[in-house]
Amino acid sequence: MIRLTRAAIDYLALTEEVRRGDCGAVVLFLGTVRELTGERVTVALDYDAYPAMAEKKMAEIEAETRKRWPVGAMILEHRLGHLEVGDISVAVAVSCPHRVEAFEACRYAIDRLKELVPIWKKENWADGSTEWVHPGA
Repeated sequence: MIRLTRAAIDYLALTEEVRRGDCGAVVLFLGTVRELTGERVTVALDYDAYPAMAEKKMAEIEAETRKRWPVGAMILEHRLGHLEVGDISVAVAVSCPHRVEAFEACRYAIDRLKELVPIWKKENWADGSTEWVHPGA
């Protein structure tokens, strides 16, 4: 399952959504807005996307991941809009029969998402300047 949202990501609900009786492992990755990027102080991030294109790429990543690992359930969710330091910007939840598979599948999915999905991020710095960061950068 894939989702783009402007609402806060409920990671507890995501975890419960992927739990299954035939899967002994659940791995959850959360990407959060951090205060420092290098030596620059971040005050907020703004995320934007072309939803149809982003959702298509996210669906491709889910399909690729399911082909490589025995995924029971999976959710890729990315937030759009204005996010403050500490807010969750992206979540990947995966269940698999065993932990090694779940960790590998989750890592693969988040790495591919960051590399391929056309979601743009604007860094808002403490000095008042901003900078758009393109996907895969």
